[in-house]
Amino acid sequence: MRCPVLLPLLLSVPAPGRFELVEGSVRGLVQWLKLGVEAVGAGVIGIGILTALGQLLPMLLRRRPANFTAVRLSLARYLALALEFQLGADILSTAIAPSWQQIGQLGAIAVIRTALNFFLTREMKEEQASAAEEVVDAKAEGESIKN
Repeated sequence: MRCPVLLPLLLSVPAPGRFELVEGSVRGLVQWLKLGVEAVGAGVIGIGILTALGQLLPMLLRRRPANFTAVRLSLARYLALALEFQLGADILSTAIAPSWQQIGQLGAIAVIRTALNFFLTREMKEEQASAAEEVVDAKAEGESIKN
């Protein structure tokens, strides 16, 4: 399949300038892709916040002591996913002819975001284990009351 418009345009550019033309087009495409991935990450955070608020508000309206573990776990899952999208966007920003400064910045950002994700995931696992223990304890307490 031939593109009747782009090929003559590309061939009309002198040979030394063709690479820069193509590179500029690819850079533009990657920047749009990066923007899209960042928007998805921001959207995931927004959905996570709305979901957490939907879980939190009924708890607050009951005016009784509540365990916010489920809300925290729900929000943490969304934040962990959003961090992955944001890291992907950062990687895209250095995909085309990166400078050493950009590579260094990406390395620092990747370390920070990976560490955040690690600790967030670890905290989620600890919270899940704690919630599971509470369920087991509640069942055991309920059975001892019946007996």
